[in-house]
Amino acid sequence: MNDVQKPKRNTWQRDAVRAALTGTEGFVSAQALHQHLREGGSTIGLATVYRALADLATEGDADSLQQDGESLYRACTTDKHHHHLICRNCGRTVEIEADPVEEWAQRVAAQHGFTNASHVVDIFGECAVCTAERLGE
Repeated sequence: MNDVQKPKRNTWQRDAVRAALTGTEGFVSAQALHQHLREGGSTIGLATVYRALADLATEGDADSLQQDGESLYRACTTDKHHHHLICRNCGRTVEIEADPVEEWAQRVAAQHGFTNASHVVDIFGECAVCTAERLGE
C-alpha cells in the first residue's frame, strides 16, 4: 500500500463548496452551508458537502474548529499554521500565532516519544464589542 496520497481532483461539487465557503462570513456548519447551496439552486448532497469541507480542512484551504460538538468551517485566510480567538456570542474570530504553544506542543510530544505531532488550539471568550454590549457601555 502506498502512503503517498493523491491530491483530490476538483469537481463541480468541491468547487461549489469552496466558493460558498469563501463567500461566507465567519465559521459555518456543513448543514448551514448545504442549505445555502441548495437555496442557490445546487443539487449537491449533504454528505458531499461534509466530505468536501473535511478535504479542504485537511489540505489547509479551510479552518476547522469544534464548537458544542459540531465541526465548523471557514475559508482559510492564511496558509501558515495558526490558532483562533473566538467570541462565544457573535462568533467573531481572530487568527493568532502562538509560538510558545508551538514550542510546548513539540516539547511535550518529544518527551513522550511522539514524532510528527500536530495540534489545534482555539481560545473561546467574549470579544470587546460583546463585552461592551453586555455591560451596557
